[in-house]
Amino acid sequence: PLRMSALATQQVTARLVARVARRLAKSDRIAMSTRAAAGSSFLSGVEQAPADPILGVSVAFRESTNPNKLNLGVGAYRTEDLKPYVLDVVRQAEKRMIEADFDKEYLPMQGLAEFNEATRKLLLGEGSAAIAESRVATVQSLSGTGSLRVGAAFIAKFMPGAVVYLPNPTWGNHKNIFADAGVEWREYRYYDKATIGLDLDGMIADLKAAPRGSVICLHGCAHNPTGVDPTKEQWAAVADAVEANGLVPFFDVAYQGFASGSLEEDAYAPRLFERRGIEFFCAQSYSKNLGLYAERIGAINAVVNDEETAARTLSQMNRIARAIYSNPPVHGARIAATVINDPALFARWNEEMGEMAGRIKTVRAMLYDNLCKLNPDKDWSFVTRQIGMFSFTGLNPNQVKHMTEKHAIYMTGDGRISLAGLSQAKCEYLANAIVDSFTVE
Repeated sequence: PLRMSALATQQVTARLVARVARRLAKSDRIAMSTRAAAGSSFLSGVEQAPADPILGVSVAFRESTNPNKLNLGVGAYRTEDLKPYVLDVVRQAEKRMIEADFDKEYLPMQGLAEFNEATRKLLLGEGSAAIAESRVATVQSLSGTGSLRVGAAFIAKFMPGAVVYLPNPTWGNHKNIFADAGVEWREYRYYDKATIGLDLDGMIADLKAAPRGSVICLHGCAHNPTGVDPTKEQWAAVADAVEANGLVPFFDVAYQGFASGSLEEDAYAPRLFERRGIEFFCAQSYSKNLGLYAERIGAINAVVNDEETAARTLSQMNRIARAIYSNPPVHGARIAATVINDPALFARWNEEMGEMAGRIKTVRAMLYDNLCKLNPDKDWSFVTRQIGMFSFTGLNPNQVKHMTEKHAIYMTGDGRISLAGLSQAKCEYLANAIVDSFTVE
């Protein structure tokens, strides 16, 4: 074979280098052009997140100019005039706090001691053996969402491989909270569309099929979104299945007082499990029952079988909280502690809970009456059978869209409406919209 001279070799090499350089330059120009078109940001590949299915409803409501518009999406209590309500006991507690001239120093990682003591007592009752024996680890957290998130992070770290089972359906944010903490979630049967009630047989069967050590998310009362709660007898059956199959309950208690109007009655389920010696997690929120929506006050509790385990669990939950938000807010914690620990304020709070729950029961009954008048051939009894803030209407996504586009009634896509945002004056209007929307396929 012929051999190239040194000069020829250099020329070929130079041409190859030039060709590669031209290609690289072209690639750079394309890349620069792409970055420029995207705003020259290193985050240009970030996708737009979908609108929050609940909070997005309020955004759309505010943008509407329809004078008849109704916001039945967010579970926030409103007066008969559809105005936000600040509880009388909250006003009284804040007045005392101003007079006491508290400072604004950091709280410990686990929160305000007086609040933690009070929230355990509200959850488990005065005679709780777990409290008396120091078997409850409590960390004040950022309302129900933050409490669930700390609990989810704890499960991810100390119960690796455990799956969380959520009721179908459940509050929309449950899935986000556990998934973002790296915890796998699945669903168990809960709601029976045929009866518009609890599918107890399906629920028990799914609990029995869950692997031992699985975490079972249970709504303590006023199930969101269905408003369908187990009876006391059904709670006993659920406890039997949990105990027999080695499952770990995780109660979400966001509406204590709003189901029955009684703070004591609505704590039945977690107190039952505690009396039976079943260990569990429980997230609490004071957004709804004290109206402390913006204060972000809640707690994560672990009820366990011995004091040493509770102490170690508390230390690790504190560490998790430290990494997420460091310290919880103090203002709302002082409000809740003041109300719960003062007998007169606590009695008044019970009265106000009864008044708020009573108003919701009244609009439920009025809505039911109007629906029956408009369409007596349909069984509307589910409206009054359901409890708490919500009613699960059975409207499908197309019908919900019709409710919004034609009637300016803003609600979540699963057909849930918040009766806490309904006034007596609007019951007939809502009933007309529901009956009309059921005609849409």
